Amino acid sequence: MNPKLMTRLLVLGAAATMAAGSAQAFDWSSPLKSIWPAKTAQADGKPAPAEAAPDAAAPAPAAAAAPKIEPTQAPNYRAIVQQYAPAVVGVTIEGVHKVTAEDGPAGLPDDPFFQFFRGMPGFQLRMPRGNGEVPVHGQGSGFIISADGLILTNAHVVREAREVTVRLQDRREFRARVLGVDPATDVAVLRIDAKGLPTVRLGDPKQLMVGDYVLAIGAPYGLESTATSGIVSAKGRSLPGDGTSYVPFIQTDAAINPGNSGGPLFDAAGGVVGINAQIYSTSGGFQGLAFAVPIDVAMHVKDQIVATGKAQHARLGVALQELNQPLAESFGLSKPDGAVISRVDADSAASAAGLKAGDVILKIDGVAVQRSGDISSRIGMMQPGEKITLQVWRDRATREVTAKLGSAQPEKTADAGDETGEAGGKLGLALRPLTREERSQAGLDRGLVVEEVSGAAQRAGVQPGDIVMSVNGAPVTSVDQVRQSLKDKPKTVALLVQRGDTQLFIPVRLG
Repeated sequence: MNPKLMTRLLVLGAAATMAAGSAQAFDWSSPLKSIWPAKTAQADGKPAPAEAAPDAAAPAPAAAAAPKIEPTQAPNYRAIVQQYAPAVVGVTIEGVHKVTAEDGPAGLPDDPFFQFFRGMPGFQLRMPRGNGEVPVHGQGSGFIISADGLILTNAHVVREAREVTVRLQDRREFRARVLGVDPATDVAVLRIDAKGLPTVRLGDPKQLMVGDYVLAIGAPYGLESTATSGIVSAKGRSLPGDGTSYVPFIQTDAAINPGNSGGPLFDAAGGVVGINAQIYSTSGGFQGLAFAVPIDVAMHVKDQIVATGKAQHARLGVALQELNQPLAESFGLSKPDGAVISRVDADSAASAAGLKAGDVILKIDGVAVQRSGDISSRIGMMQPGEKITLQVWRDRATREVTAKLGSAQPEKTADAGDETGEAGGKLGLALRPLTREERSQAGLDRGLVVEEVSGAAQRAGVQPGDIVMSVNGAPVTSVDQVRQSLKDKPKTVALLVQRGDTQLFIPVRLG
């Protein structure tokens, strides 16, 4: 395989696979009494002198000299681990992957979850059963945020999980319930039935700066309670190839490997500032680039999941392009701050607000925009129906536009299997209309995407990802039309489906 093609973002392992400073300066009577050591005195016991003033006789420099930056000692990682490692848990999953046409040979899915972790300790993948399902076993990390058993981890850790087991540092194990997952931010919330559990303390990622010390604790490759340290490499990072991310990732060089997914990232004071989520790698292992979901984003999602079982995200309905200096100058801007709109989706909040391709978004509710990722992460954390004020640059002048945000979630998937045939058989299809982009990509003017399949339709050979074009010869554009076709309780229906570049009729026996 071409090595260049190996470079990819790897969602760390869990569903992971779907598969010193001087010690004498510290007061150990209280592990976190002093995270940072006291300043070291001179050898003669006197305090270190202040920096000497410049020689008065010397000629004045043209510009003030940069202040000298004194080195600091590393934070008390030992105390952080002693205090908070008991609140970091291992997460093990047992699940089933449904093999589809997009999966590779022998049922091995063509995505990094499986390709990366194949052959690793703890990874199990067997050939598909007759019904096209592949059993998977994997592991990741998580951390306890409330003494009554609320746990945060990554959404991809529990992807396709049917059983989730949480293992504490004291080796107790609990069956966990998945309260909800949000793939858009890669956050999942679990609950175990226990009381009086150790918990982490939450920090403030907004106070985190590039160059600050960080510490990660998790279970890389299944090795529980493993601590690794590093610094913050960047903030507000949008991942390569992801122009619509809702997450302003924290980039670090703390060693993160498969199994660390879902574990906490601590700041130097022992507060959790992120959830370790992804790495960027050419080999499948850690290469100095790791990314964490900021804890304020995760807690925002957690609050929604605990309250409603799901998270919602707002949508403006535009495609954005980064500005560079030549492009900014072509629009009459002196510097490349902001993001230019390259497309406005029909029937979107942006369209209703009058935004146009070529508009440059400079501010959101008075806050300056540096990059396109600032817009997607800011709007993605808002709720559908909220109003925002955008400052846009159009025709070499600024203007303000107010937009009422829509929902990022596609039209709710409807189950067309509720209607039954004469003998009580169900069609067994969960369908949704094609989006505008999907219609354009597929070259179709109508159709319903099969999201899930079971029962009669599955037995007939319908697959997730198929596009239902017609039922019994009648074109369909909505789930209601499919239900109407079942109103007379037929024994058999003929579905015309598009699968890849091929259209075929599939008879589904309902009786």
